[in-house]
Amino acid sequence: MRVLVTGGSGFLGEQLLKDLLERDYEVINFDINKSNLSNNNLEFIEGDIRDTQLLSRTTKNIDIIFHCVVHVPIAKDKSLLWPVNYEGTKKLLEAAHQNHVSKVVNISTSAIYGVPKQLPVTENTEPTPIDKYGKAKYAGEELCESYRKKGLDISIIRPSTILGGGRLGIFQILFEWIYQGYNIPVLGNGHNIYQFIHCEDLSQACIAAGLSKKSDDFNIGAKETGSMREALEYLVEYADTGSKVKSVPMNLMIFLMRIANFLKVSPLGSYSTMMYGRSIYFDISHAEKKLDFSPKFSHNAIFKDTYNWYVNNRDDVLSGSFGANSENRSALNPKILSLLRYIL
Repeated sequence: MRVLVTGGSGFLGEQLLKDLLERDYEVINFDINKSNLSNNNLEFIEGDIRDTQLLSRTTKNIDIIFHCVVHVPIAKDKSLLWPVNYEGTKKLLEAAHQNHVSKVVNISTSAIYGVPKQLPVTENTEPTPIDKYGKAKYAGEELCESYRKKGLDISIIRPSTILGGGRLGIFQILFEWIYQGYNIPVLGNGHNIYQFIHCEDLSQACIAAGLSKKSDDFNIGAKETGSMREALEYLVEYADTGSKVKSVPMNLMIFLMRIANFLKVSPLGSYSTMMYGRSIYFDISHAEKKLDFSPKFSHNAIFKDTYNWYVNNRDDVLSGSFGANSENRSALNPKILSLLRYIL
């Protein structure tokens, strides 16, 4: 089995590389950065997802493609949101179609659903993306549908918010403040239900989708969900550093987050800023039935595992020696952490 992972040096991509290599697959990592992994069955191809000729060569004799390359809203260059997430996806699908790749798994996002009118969200919920990132990713899904009609077998994975070892970005703020014993804000009463997924569980769902023989869409999240307040109260109790979860008015917090965005120090995109105090969670029964998906991490276990990783690797993260190959794995500058603490 020869497998291609685009964006294999990123947060989810590297987990996929590990899990695929454990299955003794021949794996190609297509990325602009090299992964820290080393394995005789792992090949690295340095390339841009918009490089038509390189994609055409790379996708020859490939059985499964896992498309993880993504340009996220918190990235510095917002002008790449459409070229990477839409045009790059189009070029990859065309190369896969021309080279008769057996299966493509496209990693999408919950942002395509915008602010859902009904919960839980199912695969039949109408997509209503509201920001540039969500719109670009949904346009990528529409491309997938057009190539399905051409005969390409494509499964689409829509994950809830991903956590796990190595996840930084916005969560570095949360973990660092808990580590130092600061209070943690929730919007309003914090009773909004917000679903997460551990990267290890998500990786297994992706692999199961890659081995499936029919095009389909799958919403992927933890089986056990809870409120944002419940998750954070569990974590501060577990950490036992003196932190408390404190409610702040939603409108005030959103205003402060927008100030952080204006100052270009916010680790949140516009969609995440809006959704932080709102509910969004998936019905995962379709994935449970069709993929035999059974996530092993509960919400509490997800937060505990991710926080433990941060504490164990904190010195490397703060010193800048932790090798990060994606925005979600990039550490925040300590000065920005202090500024955010003052603003928020």
